[in-house]
Formats: sequence, C-alpha cells, structure tokens
Amino acid sequence: MSDARKPSTDISRRAVLIGGALGAGALPLGAAAALPFLSPAADPLAGLQEICRSGPATVAGPAGAPVKIKLAWNATAICTAVAPVAQEKGVFAKHGLEVEFVNFGGSTETLLEAIATGKADAGIGMALRWLKPLEQGFDVKITAGVHGGCLRLLAGKDKGIASLADLKGKSVAISDQASPAKNFFSVALAKAGLNPETDVNWRQYPGELLPLAIQKGEADALADSDPKTFIWLKDGALTEVATNLTGDYKDRTCCLLSVRGSLIRDDKPVAAALTKAVLEAGHLVAEDPRFAAEAYAKYGGKGSIEDLARILVTQDHHHRPIGDELKKQIELYADELKLVNVFKPRTDTAKFAERVYADVLTSA
Repeated sequence: MSDARKPSTDISRRAVLIGGALGAGALPLGAAAALPFLSPAADPLAGLQEICRSGPATVAGPAGAPVKIKLAWNATAICTAVAPVAQEKGVFAKHGLEVEFVNFGGSTETLLEAIATGKADAGIGMALRWLKPLEQGFDVKITAGVHGGCLRLLAGKDKGIASLADLKGKSVAISDQASPAKNFFSVALAKAGLNPETDVNWRQYPGELLPLAIQKGEADALADSDPKTFIWLKDGALTEVATNLTGDYKDRTCCLLSVRGSLIRDDKPVAAALTKAVLEAGHLVAEDPRFAAEAYAKYGGKGSIEDLARILVTQDHHHRPIGDELKKQIELYADELKLVNVFKPRTDTAKFAERVYADVLTSA
C-alpha cells in the first residue's frame, strides 16, 4: 500500500472522487471541505449492466400484491443511504417489493445475526464486520457490493503522524477490537511493514469519545467510519492519514448486500428483485448525493444535508461489484484477514468466496 504511506503527495481514489464531483481538481478532503457543495456529474452508464442482466426484474405476491420483506440496516451509517433512496424513489416498489426497515443502530454484526436467524430477510453491512461470522457458517449469502470507502484513520495534528509507518509505537483509539476500521487498518499496517499486534497499541473507547482520547493524550490517532470521522475531521484538530479507498483499495467495495440463505433457496426471484433494486438505487446515490442525503436524513441520519451529501461524494457509490469481481474481492479480504490472524489459517479463501456469494441475477 505505497499510496497509503504517502498521503500528503499521492492522489487517493477518495481525492479523485471529490475533485471530479466538486470540480476542484484532486483535492485532499480537508481542502475540499472548504468548498461549497456542488452536485456531481451523473454517471449514466453506472449500474446498467447489473440491472439489465437476465433474471426477473419484478416479483408479485398473491393477486399481484407487492412481496413484503424486511431489510436490516443501520440508520447511523451514511453508507447505507442506498436503502432510504430506494424507498423514497419508489425503486423497491418498482421491483414488486414492500420493504420494511429493521434498524440496528449498533454493531453491524447484529444485522448479520438478524438475517441468519430470520428476523430480517436481507441487510446492508460492512464486509470487514461480516466476513468472519460468515467463515463460521452463518446461513447468509452476499449478493452485491454496495459502495466503497467509509473508513478513515485520523491522527492528531501535533502527533507527527503523516503515514501509516509513523504509527509505530503509537496508540490508536477504536470503538471495539473487532471493528471494521481496526481490521482494515491492521491489514494496511501489515502491508506497510508493521506488526499490527505489537507495533501499535489499540485502545478501545465508546465510539463518540474517540477524538477525546486524542485530545486527552491517551491516543495518538483514531480509526472509525463515516459519518463520524468526516465530522471530526472538520474540527481542524485532526488530519487524515489513510482511508479504505487508498492505493490497492481504490475499487474495493466495503459494504455489502446480504440475503438470508433460505430466502435465496426458496424464492430466488425475490432475492434477485431486492438485489436489482439496491444496485439501481446505488446508481441514484452516485448520481444525486444531495437527494440521497435528504432521504437518509428523513430516516434518522444525523448531520447537515451539506455534510451528508459531501460524505457520499467522498465515498465511491459509482462502483458496485457483482459476480466474479465481487467473489475475487471477498477472496482478497479473506486472505488479508488471514494476514492479521482474524481468519483461520486453514480456510481456503477461494472456496470461502464461492460459498458465501450467491449469484441471484443470472437465471438458473
């Protein structure tokens, strides 16, 4: 991850997205934050291949009624904005679905458990939270990538940390020891030549108190997700060291749509309709982040519309992998989680990716 080691000189995928959307060139997030928000150019071709693939476009229940399903999501996570956009734009209804949201405001691991136990039919959550439980055998299948980019590692401006290598001997504040941010940046540190278990001290704090840990001198940096990290960065006391759109990760999805295994087996057309709806709504998020921010705010999302829209621009909602590309990304994540002792050494990661991914968009 050479790019992640030199954030001050290298152009990250996140910077390119901001520059393209805001018409300001490849600016770092701190500089772009000072600009007025402008809507990004539409990406009219994005997502069309996925949506137009073979398979049912819509479903219907008895007498043509919409099929009712429950979708688990986390209303505190801006990266799940695709769900309220699909609801507000009528995309779910277009595909014959009546979707009830089941909000899990805490760990996205609880979303996966809800799907596996039948409390929900599907959910949107983070790959680096979900892959370990899926390795352990949860009956849940991944059907699509939703977007890339929502994790940031921030350091105190007075801590002398300009790269991942500078974290050696430092303390990093995290919300929990299995958080996606800790998992991702552990991998990034390992690729930068550090031992994430011995060269860095991970300190756990309640999520909202991570910046306070730096302010009090108990930590030198923090790792967490949007929208919190974006808002904290605006205060001016922190600097961005790395993100999960840096270097090799510029096209890697970080959030996934997963569906209950029994639903896929028993009613694949419903799983296909939901997946197509989410992919289509993801295109709308990329095309009009301001509307997406407004939709998200209506369902409990915190923050100003301007901030929420800007956050969506800094993420990558133009790229929503499926099929072989997504299976390869799952395999890569599994290999990397082995590197930091999260996955079992004996796990065959290629077979794992085949097992947990379900192609619901191609006719059997």
